[in-house]
Amino acid sequence: MSTSTNVVVLDNGGGLIKAGLGGERDPFAVVPNCLYRPPASKKWLHLTSGDEDLTSAAVRRPMDRGYLINPELQREIWSHLFNSVLRITPSQSSLLLTEPLFTLPSIQRSVDELVFEEFNFRALYVAHPPALVHLHEATRRPSGLLSRAQCSLVVDAGFSFTHASPVFHNFPLNYAVRRIDLGGKALTNYLKEHVSFRSVNVMEETFIIDDVKEKLCFVSLDVDRDLSIARKSGKENLFRCTYVLPDGVTHTKGFVKYPDQARRYLALRESSLPSSLPVEADGVMNSSEIAEQPEDRKRVDLSKNEFDLTNERFLVPEMIFRPADLGMNQAGLAECIVRAVNACHPHLHPVLYESIILTGGSTLFPQFAERLERELRPLVPDDYNVEITTQEDPILGVWRGGSLLASSPDFEAMCVTKSEYEELGSARCRKRFFH
Repeated sequence: MSTSTNVVVLDNGGGLIKAGLGGERDPFAVVPNCLYRPPASKKWLHLTSGDEDLTSAAVRRPMDRGYLINPELQREIWSHLFNSVLRITPSQSSLLLTEPLFTLPSIQRSVDELVFEEFNFRALYVAHPPALVHLHEATRRPSGLLSRAQCSLVVDAGFSFTHASPVFHNFPLNYAVRRIDLGGKALTNYLKEHVSFRSVNVMEETFIIDDVKEKLCFVSLDVDRDLSIARKSGKENLFRCTYVLPDGVTHTKGFVKYPDQARRYLALRESSLPSSLPVEADGVMNSSEIAEQPEDRKRVDLSKNEFDLTNERFLVPEMIFRPADLGMNQAGLAECIVRAVNACHPHLHPVLYESIILTGGSTLFPQFAERLERELRPLVPDDYNVEITTQEDPILGVWRGGSLLASSPDFEAMCVTKSEYEELGSARCRKRFFH
């Protein structure tokens, strides 16, 4: 993969690292930004193949709440990534690196030392994720409002936090950015507590509960209605589903026991239909297909290593819209967006509401965009349109924007070279990226 003109694009997220060469459509590698240790081992290992048995595995992450806290651990992960996965020569490559908004200067210095002193990259460009998301979407729709106005509002619901960031001419307006201290990690921990309290102790099963969250959780369009349905028994409860934990012998990955049963809640999209009864709809089973399984009539046997989920499926993502329910003194996502827009010049308000872009893994919950629009519409003036676009791939959107930027003819001129870093230092070099 190495050539003398490589530009390595590295979207260094708190949960996943997306890495590849500039100009490509998709990253060469998407790997967890962590090391793991199985219970029977004393060594910390890299997650690469996806086939590892992660039952009760301990985890070490170099980032916390979105920011780098352990440069040594990050160096170890990057070293494996560059040498064994990408197989590049850093001294012959430039690096485009993403960095969270409001990163402290001390963290920036640590990153620059890693890039130039540990890995000896030829040049560095640091970009904020919202700017790359805006660039990617504007390039995809050159005749759209977002491209013509060069203005958008990027909602990044990632692993560590959720940002509502107005972007103008490819620069985030930092004074208007609003943040919620909730992301995928907090939602996974919240689901762990629910399952551990009601069924079986899974407080050490980070990777397994991540899988449960991604496969079974969804955003409710009517919480009160769904809570009442979740109290019902038998086949009238459209949310009840069973997840089977790995046993380490016949299967090392958990799985949903009855996948069709887990999708019954989609029948509730038809608001005119009785909410208590399963209904026939495109792609959704009718009542004969969802006949109660014999196992459903009994309480879950904990020795079988499986557990049921009901209202947890929608109460966990609900925290993004209602952080106060977790005891957090923070606004929900819809109010967060309104505050971000109101902090901008009034002339930008209608364009921002009409150019909302959703990115980040936490926006992948089914019905996320529809629920956000329902909550946002009453808070927005009637004469403004509200248009919410979910990225084609919310996890890879930032990387794809970085790949576009890295392939532009002006990219090398925008970078800070190793010699400039050695002459001027980190702080003065950094001013080039965001001014």
